[in-house]
Amino acid sequence: MARYTGPVCRMCRREGEKLFLKGARCLSDKCSFNRRSYIPGEHGQGRKKVSEYGLQLREKQKLRRMYGILEAQFARYFVLAEKKRGITGENLLQFLETRLDNVVYRLQLASSRREARQMVRHGFFQVNGKKVNIPSYQVKAGDVIQLKEKALKSPHFKGILEDNNGQNIPEWLELDTNTWVGRVKNIPSREQIDVPIQEHLIVELYSR
Repeated sequence: MARYTGPVCRMCRREGEKLFLKGARCLSDKCSFNRRSYIPGEHGQGRKKVSEYGLQLREKQKLRRMYGILEAQFARYFVLAEKKRGITGENLLQFLETRLDNVVYRLQLASSRREARQMVRHGFFQVNGKKVNIPSYQVKAGDVIQLKEKALKSPHFKGILEDNNGQNIPEWLELDTNTWVGRVKNIPSREQIDVPIQEHLIVELYSR
C-alpha cells in the first residue's frame, strides 16, 4: 500500500473529528473540517447506520491516520503489542507514542507528526548524541533527544522554537528550552497518552 498523498483534511472529515494533521492550520478558521465536517463524497451527508465491525474499523483507521502509519506497519505494531506482557491495547499505544517522530511532535519541535517525520528523515535530530533519521525509531526511558546545531540556526526552526515555551508537554517527557534538549522520563502509561481512542475496539477487530 502506497503512502497517502491526497488532501489530509479528507482524512479528518472521514473520521468525523480533527486529527490535527496540519499543525497550526487545524486550529485556525482555514481548517476544512470547520467548514465541512461531514464525510467526503457524494453521499457524505447521508445518515448511515454503522455496524459493530464498522465502529472497530473506524477506530483503527483513526489511530493509524493520526500517527501516519501504513496498514502493514500498523499490523506489525499490533503483533508486537500482543506478544508484549501487559494489556494489548495499551501496549499498542505505547509503541506508537514512543516513535521518534511522535516524540519530536510531543516536544513541540514540529507543528505536526507529518512535519516531525520529515525533519527526522532529514537528520535534524540526535538521540543520545547519535544522528537518527528513522521516524519509527523506538525511544526508551532515559533517552536524550536534541536538535543538531545546524538545525538550530535555520529560519524554519527559529520560528518553531520562538512559539515553544515548554508548556503542554506530556509529563513523561521534559524539554530544556535553553538548550532545546528533550528527555524521555519514562514510557507513558495509558493515562499519560492523550489520544481520543477506544483501543479495545481495535483489539476486538484484530481478534476476529
